Amino acid sequence: MTTASRHVVIIGGGVIGTMCAYELGRSGWKVTIIERGAFSGGSSGGNCGLVCPSHVLPLAEPGAVGMALRSLFQRNSPFIVRPRLDPTLWSWMLQFAKRCNEADMVRAGRAIQALLEPSLTQYRELIEREKLDCEWERKGLLFAYRDRAACDAYGPTDKLLRDEFHCPAERLDGGALAAFEPALNDGLAGGWYYEEDAQLRPDRLMAALRRLLESRGATVRERCAFDGFVSRSGRAVAARTAQGEVSADVFVVATGAWTPWLNDELGCVVPIQPGKGYSLTMPRPAICPRYPIIFPETRVAVTPFQSGYRLGSTMEFAGYDETLRPERLELLKQGAAPYLREPFRDPVEDRWFGWRPMTHDSVPIIDRSPKHENVWVASGHNMLGVSMAPATGRVVAAMVQGERPFLDVGPYRVGRFARS
Repeated sequence: MTTASRHVVIIGGGVIGTMCAYELGRSGWKVTIIERGAFSGGSSGGNCGLVCPSHVLPLAEPGAVGMALRSLFQRNSPFIVRPRLDPTLWSWMLQFAKRCNEADMVRAGRAIQALLEPSLTQYRELIEREKLDCEWERKGLLFAYRDRAACDAYGPTDKLLRDEFHCPAERLDGGALAAFEPALNDGLAGGWYYEEDAQLRPDRLMAALRRLLESRGATVRERCAFDGFVSRSGRAVAARTAQGEVSADVFVVATGAWTPWLNDELGCVVPIQPGKGYSLTMPRPAICPRYPIIFPETRVAVTPFQSGYRLGSTMEFAGYDETLRPERLELLKQGAAPYLREPFRDPVEDRWFGWRPMTHDSVPIIDRSPKHENVWVASGHNMLGVSMAPATGRVVAAMVQGERPFLDVGPYRVGRFARS
């Protein structure tokens, strides 16, 4: 059977599944994407659109356990764990706690960086090659601080990133920060600027990729819930869906935070917790930042798109809670207000939440299903799905076709969790 006659079904219409579809489509595969909701309706469309090789360090770092414990008693903390009787949550938290040390942090960082850096290059090439209209800009990323001690405390992290990951930042103090970004309020302590980072508008990226895929013969089935595989002799031969069975030669599961619901179908335990994030999208304010900015003290991010303006972030471990909480959205405004001359603008065009697929080591899963030899998993990209998607798509395409990927896939094996 030639590649051109082979059919792949991608389960999941987010940025990871879409990039897998793009790479396999380029190699001549017939592509079908099935999505339980709306295409790009999860975290892939509502995030802040940062493509950030500076974000190599995992969430599990020294001090993170204390922060998580304090959140149990802080009603409006940007990082919050809502206590509930869920053994999978507390097992996840235990494994997370075990990794909050420098050695595991650096080890995870190496695996994260191996996907981040090539993805930045691939985005540039992809957008130029395919003429994608997604508001791509390479302007860097600024961290801004009000408190001098908090700004100084980032110094050891900067040294670690310089020494271990060759990812330096430029420090900007007082007046230098104000001159660099005039949209910031006077009197801020300082900041750190990562020149190599980039941004795009994620909803426009996804719309452009969909148009491109469909123009090349791909099929996108929305509101098409996946219900399992039809299997024969250790191989999946069809996906059972709300719209009937869909036969294919190969299947790629890219279902993000929903992946643990498929543990039985995949033949393994995928320890992903849904990390709920929020965003507000509005018109650009009159005094709009030049650069995307993160305020680490409030854990709020600001992205000035060419066609709009987005406040986003926070992290809420609340299970698959579908409540759009007004107080969490208000926290975004409150978190930006002390830093910016014009932190937000009416009218708010979109109020959004979505679940990030959080692994306890912050490293994605890119591997073959232990149960089906022709089913692959690409999930668990935590808060960096957009940033890691192009490299993930290329790795999955190589593995599906029996080729050697451009990087060592060992750190992304699902079997690593069995040893936890």
